[in-house]
Amino acid sequence: MPRFAANLSMLFTELPFLERFAAAADAGFKGVEYLFPYDWPADELASLLAENGLTQVLFNLPAGDWDAGERGIACLPDRVEAFREGVFTAMDYAEALGCGQVNCLAGLKPAALPSEVAFATLVENLRFAADLFAAKGLTLTLEAINSRVDMPGFLVDTSAMAMAVIEAAGRDNIRLQYDLYHMQIMEGDLCRSLSRLCPHIGHIQFADNPGRHEPGSGEIHFDTVFAHIDSLDYAGWVSAEYRPRADTITSLGWFNATKQEP
Repeated sequence: MPRFAANLSMLFTELPFLERFAAAADAGFKGVEYLFPYDWPADELASLLAENGLTQVLFNLPAGDWDAGERGIACLPDRVEAFREGVFTAMDYAEALGCGQVNCLAGLKPAALPSEVAFATLVENLRFAADLFAAKGLTLTLEAINSRVDMPGFLVDTSAMAMAVIEAAGRDNIRLQYDLYHMQIMEGDLCRSLSRLCPHIGHIQFADNPGRHEPGSGEIHFDTVFAHIDSLDYAGWVSAEYRPRADTITSLGWFNATKQEP
């Protein structure tokens, strides 16, 4: 089975955030991710990772004012300075947490902003971040997020769009973050897509569809998909980024089943 990680922004939310690290380790996870680390001192998070034998596998670049509805600022020409400041902040956290990959959220495209301007801004921002990351041995990922259900107006909403941006940026340390939930909504055909895109994928996330709940709650055949990932030349993490229908422990039947396999 793949190397599974827990997204602490969605799992174990029955507990205060800082208590979720121990809960994830107790459940058997070896890796964790979460949306953003910036509300907590990096050394405190690093201590929790070390105490619980956990690897920080991913977090996002600063994404603007999340509470006000921003979902990334990388495509916005009037936020370039803020984006670049965020890159330096993310690099500091990545170094402190021993995290080798940081994800970029492209952001919502304002209706009045021409698509070609948003695309060009995103490409230049990715180049800026990737060049700085390369000097630190870090990888930058770019995620496609569905624009039908979760984030209407999100600029990068298909794997084809994400790959077009990555190819235009032209940096070897920019990889695709492939989210099974988002791409099931936008594209389907997950196994064939994974086979085709695997050489470009740096990180995988998942939730079932519809509802963004745990495996077994919707239409995705996760036994098939996880086995297919195992068959590919993919050495990265596969992160559970779903909202449990009940409590987190009850939702982990899929994970406990993988641990019982010989």
